[in-house]
Amino acid sequence: MNPAVSRARPSEAARVVTFENGTASVRDDRVAGEEPLEIRLRAGGESKTIAITMRTPGHDFELAAGFLFAEGVIGGLDDIREMTYCLDGSVDDEQQYNIVNVDLARGSLPELVALERHFTTTSACGICGRATLEALHDRGVPVVTSTLSIAPAVITGLPETLRARQRVFASTGGLHAAALFAPDGTLRIVREDVGRHNAFDKLIGAALLERPFPLADGIVLVSGRASYELVQKTIAAGVPVLCAVSAPSSLAVALARDFGVTLAGFVRGERFNVYAHDERILR
Repeated sequence: MNPAVSRARPSEAARVVTFENGTASVRDDRVAGEEPLEIRLRAGGESKTIAITMRTPGHDFELAAGFLFAEGVIGGLDDIREMTYCLDGSVDDEQQYNIVNVDLARGSLPELVALERHFTTTSACGICGRATLEALHDRGVPVVTSTLSIAPAVITGLPETLRARQRVFASTGGLHAAALFAPDGTLRIVREDVGRHNAFDKLIGAALLERPFPLADGIVLVSGRASYELVQKTIAAGVPVLCAVSAPSSLAVALARDFGVTLAGFVRGERFNVYAHDERILR
């Protein structure tokens, strides 16, 4: 939407001292980049900051679009007129690529009071503040319906495919990832970030900008645990299957059961657990 490209990098060089068997050695390494991103909504001559998150630079427009879609601020890409970095001289050169302006197609800013929170988050806590399962029902988010059937071997093969494509993680060891797969296990999209919620938002944003919504035939794999917030994003994107290499939380399980999402956890080696809607997994 805007040709400007952030000069920040997803990883940076670092000098480290490694201790092994009591012996120290100096070497060059790389660490995951982490910088703040401010998301501003603009419409009808008004501007409002609705999110500040610590993220890994890169795919910032996807992160903004995915966040807004997952939270119900926009219903689709047509609700966005333009996305730009803050290049108007109001901030210094170092920070201008840490602000994304989202110009809405509507004539005024949406009413955000109903969201019952300020859109301020960090890479650690993700999108917080949904106290009850009724929040999604109140938004009118539909139950995920899909006739998708998946072979167990497809699910057990997902982590290895993801690891092979985690470019920044391979050099830093410090990023989460979210990946979208086809029913046969073919990788479609992968995104990385210091925050697992940001990685998922980037994934949703990438799919949204390419207009393949809803993702009724998709499988999403996340590199960490399956939290309530990640299940919420899965539901918003219409994805029927969410897999995680670690454990789900109790609220994530309840939400998945309530909204028709197949939730698999501990996807490691040849084994995984299904906590909700196992009917989509072939026997």
